[in-house]
Amino acid sequence: MTLEVRGIAKRFGALEVLKGIDLRVEQGDVVAILGPSGSGKTTLLRCINFLEQADAGALIFDGESFELSHMSRKDILRLRKKTAFVFQNYNLFLNKTALENVTEGLITARRMPKAEAVEKAERALERVGMLDRKDHYPSQLSGGQQQRVAIARALATDPEIIYFDEPTSALDPELIGEVLAVMRRLAEEGMTMLVVTHEMNFARNVSTKVIFMEDGVVLEAGPAKEFFANPREERTRAFLRTIHGEER
Repeated sequence: MTLEVRGIAKRFGALEVLKGIDLRVEQGDVVAILGPSGSGKTTLLRCINFLEQADAGALIFDGESFELSHMSRKDILRLRKKTAFVFQNYNLFLNKTALENVTEGLITARRMPKAEAVEKAERALERVGMLDRKDHYPSQLSGGQQQRVAIARALATDPEIIYFDEPTSALDPELIGEVLAVMRRLAEEGMTMLVVTHEMNFARNVSTKVIFMEDGVVLEAGPAKEFFANPREERTRAFLRTIHGEER
């Protein structure tokens, strides 16, 4: 699996949010996308997964090239079957149990027989430590548990890559660790992930590559160890100093 994007541009009215972003993700990569609020991180992720339509740019997935401004619905659906998206705010159905939240897409979108969907959903819930809560509704679960159900929903589709949009930002501090622990295990298992995050310890210790964005451009990118040990750009160094200060 290789994902590459070239020259992604996106504007909302007069506001130019992405100004020609290039990105390459290899199989097994865990890529952390860092940057201050408003830098375009989430918009980039949403354009790559077609939740927003980019104004320009190309996407190459498994050697097949697509123009992002002219994607057919058929191609979008085909590519989405290879990917999964984990949102900030879980996006669970409140009237469905944890198990039903995971099986819903398998049954309705993928036409999977219910028995097979239940089996896959239970395996996914077990991977994130939520099988014992499979009959609980979202209102009966903590934020961390809800996000783990959302990750299980993503895993159940057997994606080649999972996109995470600030998966811990809506959580209370004491619940962040349980979600990051699941993501760390997935990384150890070789899952390819593209993660917008403010969690510096995750980016430093789990990710293989880091991209630092500001004002709609990539200011710096490289291997995670190199990025944190020896950032090249002064703006990157200033950002890391600020973040380290907040962590203390």
